[in-house]
Amino acid sequence: MTRTAKAVRATAETDIGLSVDLDGTGAADVETGVGFFDHMLCALARHSLIDLTVRAKGDTEVDDHHTVEDTGIVLGRALSEALGDRRGIRRFGSALVPLDEALVLCAVDVSGRGGLWWDVRIGPDKVGSFDTELGHEFFVALAREAGVTLHLRLVCGENAHHILEAAFKACARALREAVEADPRVDGVPSTKGSL
Repeated sequence: MTRTAKAVRATAETDIGLSVDLDGTGAADVETGVGFFDHMLCALARHSLIDLTVRAKGDTEVDDHHTVEDTGIVLGRALSEALGDRRGIRRFGSALVPLDEALVLCAVDVSGRGGLWWDVRIGPDKVGSFDTELGHEFFVALAREAGVTLHLRLVCGENAHHILEAAFKACARALREAVEADPRVDGVPSTKGSL
């Protein structure tokens, strides 16, 4: 069974094409026009071992908001499609990831009920030209569209770049664990019989 998917979204604000392979090696080929975001998506792919290809064009002359949020939407949809009926997965995953002074906790439940619980206080408003609040917007869209319960908590940290990168890497490591095939799981990992 291949666990791959492609998804697209074209609006007046963005045009995004994306593919994922849940059983990849973490290869990333990402072009969004938002440099710091590309860096974060490459980290997400590398540490989740999910192969990720992204081509996004957005109205970055306005700002980066639509590009970042819509990429989260499309990635969430692709992840959901690649997971299929969710048979045989571990379902839950968690990671505590340090990056220098920053430490971020992430927990994931591939529950079918998408939602983000975010407690990541980022002091500086920018990393280069990237608005740090867009980290939240990306994860909201990703969690909702993928149908995953996603908790992100900042344990400690001061540098905005370190905090955001630790958040992306923590999410990646938790996702890797949650979507991994578990040979001991027969069917869907739920007492209800479906996710």
